[in-house]
Amino acid sequence: MANSKRTLFLKRRMRVRNKLRKVNSGKLRLSVHRSNKNISVQLIDDVQGVTLASASSLEKALGVVGKNNVEAAAKVGAAIAERAKKAGATEAYFDRGGFLFHGKVKALAEAAREGGLKI
Repeated sequence: MANSKRTLFLKRRMRVRNKLRKVNSGKLRLSVHRSNKNISVQLIDDVQGVTLASASSLEKALGVVGKNNVEAAAKVGAAIAERAKKAGATEAYFDRGGFLFHGKVKALAEAAREGGLKI
């Protein structure tokens, strides 16, 4: 019986997240979600269970509303790096979820690194 794309995605997401949790316990998590129309990212403290900062392509201030391309992802990555600095975070581990580290996800990570966030 063939697995659906959604089932394979969920398995990959949990595999990635569980491996990262073992290695990076105690660090903040930079979690990415990509849909067909938008991209969003959150800086999460799993110990306390709170989100310290977030950024999304839905925000009008970023000027990329409704766009989901590499340029929009780069702007979101720069925004999360700036907001993480304001929240006092300088280091986090990158949780790509079930998404491949390529294209938009990679552009977001590189922009966050250039913004001063250690991933």
